[in-house]
Amino acid sequence: MLAWRRFLLAHALVTRRLENDLVAERSLPLASYDVLVQLVEAPERRLRMSELAERVLLSRSGLTRLVDRLEREGLVRREVCEDDARGLFTVLTTAGFDRLKGASPVHLRGVSDYAVGRLDEDEAAALAELLGRFLDGEPGNGAAHPDAIVVPAQGKDLTVSG
Repeated sequence: MLAWRRFLLAHALVTRRLENDLVAERSLPLASYDVLVQLVEAPERRLRMSELAERVLLSRSGLTRLVDRLEREGLVRREVCEDDARGLFTVLTTAGFDRLKGASPVHLRGVSDYAVGRLDEDEAAALAELLGRFLDGEPGNGAAHPDAIVVPAQGKDLTVSG
């Protein structure tokens, strides 16, 4: 139970700190950042709403409200699915890509400062392997599209592929 409790507490603490940094420095909530990341990693930078909801771990109604806000801000747009008139895609806009690109260094700095940067290379690899066991057999098991986001070397800027 100690491991479980520490896992939950660590997740909550790191998430709260990332949220605070993103809002303070880029006026972008973590959930919005997550949606933009999922879209930039998707083929053609678009996902069906149902796929996006699964990836960001939100209810469909919660995602609908979030996408509504992102659409009002011009960061995403909705497109009707040609194969299924009832289906909708959420598509990353150029403004959304630019906003993500600006926020990514803040997020990556936080991930390093609050989490993986506190581990050496072997510890980080072991943690990734252990956490991967929880994800075995799950679609979208946390493996990012290889060209979507390049994590910077220490002291370097982030580049998000265009």
